[in-house]
Amino acid sequence: MFKSILQYSLLLLISLLIFNCSKFQKIQKSGDPQLKYDAAMKYFGKKDYYHAGMLFEELVPIMRGKKEAELVELNLGYCNYYQKNLVLSAENFKNFYETYGRSPHVEESLYMYALSLYEDSPHYNLDQANTIEAIHVAQSFINRYPESQFAVKANTILIELRHKLEKKDYENAKMYHKVQNWKSAIIAFDNFQRNFPDSPYNEEVGFLRIEAAYIYAKNSIQSKQAERYKSVVESYEKFIDKYPDSKYLRQAENYYKNSLDEVVKLAKK
Repeated sequence: MFKSILQYSLLLLISLLIFNCSKFQKIQKSGDPQLKYDAAMKYFGKKDYYHAGMLFEELVPIMRGKKEAELVELNLGYCNYYQKNLVLSAENFKNFYETYGRSPHVEESLYMYALSLYEDSPHYNLDQANTIEAIHVAQSFINRYPESQFAVKANTILIELRHKLEKKDYENAKMYHKVQNWKSAIIAFDNFQRNFPDSPYNEEVGFLRIEAAYIYAKNSIQSKQAERYKSVVESYEKFIDKYPDSKYLRQAENYYKNSLDEVVKLAKK
């Protein structure tokens, strides 16, 4: 008995799928744009973003210049967004924003453009081109719509994306230090502190910069050593002004004192 009910239910489901597929294909093959538009809106309302998206995509060139065109392009963006086709949704919302500058949906489209880029932003150790673009778009949104209902979320996006770039630069700088490429490490640490002056990593970065500069000076040819030891002294003085109670203080002081001693010795030579 149970097996018969299960078989009947399965057959019914297959019949419904075939019917719905046949119905969609008829709509898709129809030459009536209004029929397609009405069907697309119904699919969209039922959260069937796959079928709605297919119809909206076909309607974009057909509806251009008509009153329905805005919703067609906006909803196509949402269909791609909800299906996690984030590269496509970002492009859809960008096109909408650039095409329909006077639309009541332009604010929404710019936010969704930023959101799509944000959700497509890769892990910090990968290429961050999308992250940089997302930061630019989110900042543009905040500048243009500071009182928007989306402003708080846009600010959160901005903070998270900037932290991702900060983390990437921090790890890259530490990588140079780890592989003992002291010159590149010094440059990377300087760039990090300049680009992220308020970073919580800066105490560690400041100390590692002193350490890298000291080892770089120590391994330099004699004619370059005095100048490079002086750089260690300058780095230490900046560091101690900013972090007088640093947990790295004792190690930093050792590099500082040794550098001062070396400067004196080199001056005598």
